[in-house]
Amino acid sequence: MKSIVIGSGFGGIAAALRLKAKGHDVTLVEKHNDLGGRARVFERNGFKFDGGPTVITAPHLIYELFEMFNKDPSNYIKIKPLDVWYRFVFEDGFSFDYSGNENSMRDQIEKISKKDLNGYIKLVDFTKRIFDKGFTELSDVPFDKPLFMMKQLPSLFSLKSYRSVYSLVSSYVENEKLRRMLSMHPLLVGGNPFTTTSIYGLILYLEKKWGIHYSMGGTGAIIKGLEKLMLEEKIEIIKNSEATKFYMQNGKITSIEINNSHKLNADNVICNADPPNVYDQLINNKKNSLFEWKRKRMDYSMGLFVYYFGTKKVYENVAHHTIKFGNKYKEHLNDIFDKKKLNDDISYYLHRPSATDKSMAPEGHDCFYVLVPVPNNQSKIKWSDEGERMKNLVIEKMQNHLLPELKENIVEDFYLTPDYFESELNTKYGSGFSIQPKFSQSAYFRFHNKSEICKGLYFVGAGTHPGAGVPGVLSSAKVLDKII
Repeated sequence: MKSIVIGSGFGGIAAALRLKAKGHDVTLVEKHNDLGGRARVFERNGFKFDGGPTVITAPHLIYELFEMFNKDPSNYIKIKPLDVWYRFVFEDGFSFDYSGNENSMRDQIEKISKKDLNGYIKLVDFTKRIFDKGFTELSDVPFDKPLFMMKQLPSLFSLKSYRSVYSLVSSYVENEKLRRMLSMHPLLVGGNPFTTTSIYGLILYLEKKWGIHYSMGGTGAIIKGLEKLMLEEKIEIIKNSEATKFYMQNGKITSIEINNSHKLNADNVICNADPPNVYDQLINNKKNSLFEWKRKRMDYSMGLFVYYFGTKKVYENVAHHTIKFGNKYKEHLNDIFDKKKLNDDISYYLHRPSATDKSMAPEGHDCFYVLVPVPNNQSKIKWSDEGERMKNLVIEKMQNHLLPELKENIVEDFYLTPDYFESELNTKYGSGFSIQPKFSQSAYFRFHNKSEICKGLYFVGAGTHPGAGVPGVLSSAKVLDKII
């Protein structure tokens, strides 16, 4: 059985390994000269910058990929648990260290709002129920049959899946700071907390169950470890090769063309590429009117402005992960997701890997990236004009609140905008996480793991079931295990 995997993000690599473990002849095709997709690595003058995911949860899903081949993961990668998961910082200077230490969590919550402590405890209990159903039971199960989805609806409604994450959290706690901290998780997978189904509240409990970890050497070190494993297991890896055409016969894919020249035959083609872009560019089949209606009604995740920078000053008091909230929350998110316009009252996520791993920066230096949610390219924003302005705004905000004297200490920097996601990562509208995780775009209503209109074509990654985030895309490859 010949299987070709297109794209080498976590989902594509996991799919390649799982198919190899089944005895398939596997070829992995990657557009760039390095593996990782969103998890690529940028190296500049002694600084190592992870291109994408930096929060590692459910590490057992990574370890499984090595253990399938009776390999010890510790010989390939080193994943370390963090004590403080996120430091939340507000405009008024208030900060909160969010962690798996429940005594510390309860002490801090009591200082903010004594009456909300009991609500927090009840919220965690409720998210465990969501986790048990949404993750443990359903994250690695195919959702390609309407009857199967219908059978899940009573349970999903009993878990209040019709509510948003923010609405669910607000039903348990009243303090606005707590509401923001406990509802921000959808932003990690491209969703608006005010519209994302409360099923994604399971992320709160997933973190509680397995903790938050960091890969020594960066997330890219996991990609390198998995690449080594693939080569050992005789998976063919073809880099600098973009899929440019699919060949079909009687509704079944038979081969792909790469770089508009070379043809590869296949029994199965698994796309770790963004499903809407694949359907637009490589299939473009307009015959299925129901599927076309489904595609056209889709709402896409926000875009990302990501500023990478290294400093000659070491900021010892800055946590590994910091989430800084602006004054506005709902209004700002509304601007990003609905009005598709920029707002200077930004919230952002600051990653400082050198807080844990000194190898990420030259000696005596610090390494950072800051991620700012922005509208996707449906906004028509000209990033060639707005990029520098956004960079300067972000530097000014960080200098005022977190990183004093930042401007004069930056020695290396560059940034990525939604244009990079659209042109380099082939995501529709330059979205950071494919389609939004709303109820009407979850499970059966997402792009199916098994193509709805093309035999022999399958999907893994952020745009298909169960969704974005490292645990989600790794689980999508487990779904593939059950349908091939």
